[in-house]
Amino acid sequence: MKKKLIEKTTIRFLAVGVVNTLVGDGMMFLLYNLLNCSYWFSSAVNYVLGGIVSFFLNKYFTFQNCERSGKQVLKFVLNMVICYLIAYGAARHIVMLLLPDRSAKLQENAAMFIGMGLYTILNYLVQRFFVFQVRE
Repeated sequence: MKKKLIEKTTIRFLAVGVVNTLVGDGMMFLLYNLLNCSYWFSSAVNYVLGGIVSFFLNKYFTFQNCERSGKQVLKFVLNMVICYLIAYGAARHIVMLLLPDRSAKLQENAAMFIGMGLYTILNYLVQRFFVFQVRE
């Protein structure tokens, strides 16, 4: 059976993402802009907190996966780390190329915003087709 790229899991994943965005991204921008924490620390805190919530909501609600496995947890953590490094590293480079003469604060806020989008796309694809893949 061939899977469609966009189906009910996509909608559920986006709903879980709204919850994570409100909490995690709110915390990220608060840490960076109000508490003057670094770009990497602020964005990492976002994904550690969001990752915990995301694992349980996506496992049971989005992908309805009941498998109990340490291997699955390891896949999820590796997915988060790799997607985070790729998305936020790429976003930072993209913004530095597009906004070279802007303040570091503006560049890093823009990079965090772009990183959120890149991370969401990469994370969904890897969770769906690798981490929580249902074997038929």
